[in-house]
Amino acid sequence: MNRPKIALIATTLSCLVLLVVALYLQLVEKMLPCPLCVMQRYAFIAIALSCLITLALPAALRRIGLGLGLLSVFSGIGIAGYHLWVLANPEISCGIDPLETGLNKIFLSRLLPVLFKADGLCDTPYAPILGLSIPAWAMVWFLIFAVILSSLFFGKKRERELFGKNY
Repeated sequence: MNRPKIALIATTLSCLVLLVVALYLQLVEKMLPCPLCVMQRYAFIAIALSCLITLALPAALRRIGLGLGLLSVFSGIGIAGYHLWVLANPEISCGIDPLETGLNKIFLSRLLPVLFKADGLCDTPYAPILGLSIPAWAMVWFLIFAVILSSLFFGKKRERELFGKNY
């Protein structure tokens, strides 16, 4: 197995671990997810799915899969950035608003409410974890995934050399 495939598998597994950590914080530590938290969860799932799809695509289409992954990463960066801005400006709140109502009507929030139902407020001041807030940690991970997927997407090697000769 070559390094790009390992990077895609590691990215997928990292996204899944981050979702498990989010569930731990929600269910054990009683930190209710706000609409922006739920949207970041969607972004992590989209990144994981795009990495898995990229692994399954034929060589000619792998850059499309990586592009979809980058689109998901940049969406996550935007959401996490806005969430950090909301935390930095306590007078702004996403609270109970149309965003929450709309998110809670998506079929995934009804299918898996424990993972996708927004119940919390975006400006709730939870204690930092290792010095960073939860959206700051999400931003760190989105930036790590941006570096990984960008290096695969913009790498100078050809697809054949990048993903191995046996496909």
